[in-house]
Amino acid sequence: MKEAGQTPSKNRSSRLNRRQFLKTTAAAGAILAAPTIIPSSALGRGGAVAPSERILFGGIGIGGRGKYDLGKLFESKDVQFLAICDVQKSRREEVKAIADQHHGNSDCQMYSDIRGFLAERTDLDAVLIATGDRWHAMASILAMRAGKDVYSEKPSSMTIAEGRAVLDTARRYGRVYQTGTQRLSEANFTFANELVRTGRLGKVHTVHAHIAPWDAGFMNYDWLPEEALPPKEEIDWDLWLGPCPWRPYNFTYAKGGWRGYYDFHTSCIGEWGAHTFAQCMVAIGSKYAPPVKYHTVDNTTGDGMVTEFENGIKMILQRDEARQMWRGSCGVRFEGSDGWVSIADGYEKPDVSSPALLNEFDKIVNDYIAENQRPMDHWLDFLKCIKSRRLTVSNAEMMHRSMSSVHAANVCLWLQRDVTYDPVKEEFVNDPEANRFLSRAQREPFVY
Repeated sequence: MKEAGQTPSKNRSSRLNRRQFLKTTAAAGAILAAPTIIPSSALGRGGAVAPSERILFGGIGIGGRGKYDLGKLFESKDVQFLAICDVQKSRREEVKAIADQHHGNSDCQMYSDIRGFLAERTDLDAVLIATGDRWHAMASILAMRAGKDVYSEKPSSMTIAEGRAVLDTARRYGRVYQTGTQRLSEANFTFANELVRTGRLGKVHTVHAHIAPWDAGFMNYDWLPEEALPPKEEIDWDLWLGPCPWRPYNFTYAKGGWRGYYDFHTSCIGEWGAHTFAQCMVAIGSKYAPPVKYHTVDNTTGDGMVTEFENGIKMILQRDEARQMWRGSCGVRFEGSDGWVSIADGYEKPDVSSPALLNEFDKIVNDYIAENQRPMDHWLDFLKCIKSRRLTVSNAEMMHRSMSSVHAANVCLWLQRDVTYDPVKEEFVNDPEANRFLSRAQREPFVY
């Protein structure tokens, strides 16, 4: 580019002579004169989104829940899904077929190794991560380092240190991150949160959080018996394990039977607590400050465990539905001096202590949307934030802080005694035994 005041070069080879000029313009005229057919979708017509405006996606570890996410993703015309990375051949091929059918082409490419996938696909803007728990954080870190925005299924970390690594990576690389706590983008749950936040329940003193009513808080430290290892093309077992300790192959793990094993899982507390702890923390205005005290219970599930926030509000873990505080999965209940609200999946409207609390349901939800500029759609929030570069509703810090409470509750249960957690130092207070659980050993080369 010529700078201001710079004179043209006298080099003859840098100039077009008359003959060259005529040749060039004649060729250009021939191209323009030829009939050109360009699909209207390529121009963004007919309701389609122009290529320059599309968000280019890939997927990592898309199984049962991941296919549901993929369906939600395909509801947006902004999205083009170009590649799937999965260590299992059958899943790679299944997701490719789904994506190709949706887009009406055969463009979706398949990969088995996340490292090669991220290195090669520099064109991708974002990835959906729906592996088992063991890979959520590591895959998120690798993807963000490679310049991708991330939607990660929950629970999004296996330890407090791992959650911190995800948060630090998102900040360092300026990536948009959303964890799959989708109830933070649903009207019924948002309404319940807003009843608390706006003071309509008076002074809130207790919140209840649902934990999964299967498995246990105490997990297995052994492993399943070894089976014959299939060809690497069928399943890359080393990559399936990823950062976890080496364990012998058993197909039960690969088909989802890894839950309940310490190497791969975050217990029944992490299974639903990843959702409900976040819900409670947002409602009471403590979304970046988890409970500080955890009181042990005499059972193997964590049912009835009382945790305390620094402001004195109690969060009680509940597994037993016999207490009838809600109906359905992932329930929460908020209790204040002037009333209570309870909500779980499948409700038409929340249960409330007084019918009058429901009178302003639409207004309360709409006011929240207007004030926060958040849609009641978790995937849409993520896609909008990819374009605007603002924090998502379930951003990396929200994930890390709420998952810290999950991990602290697990430690309390495993040690069978009370623990105190310092959310600033991110460690247990004067408790070396508890602090051994802040991180887990990582297997090379899958380290953060």
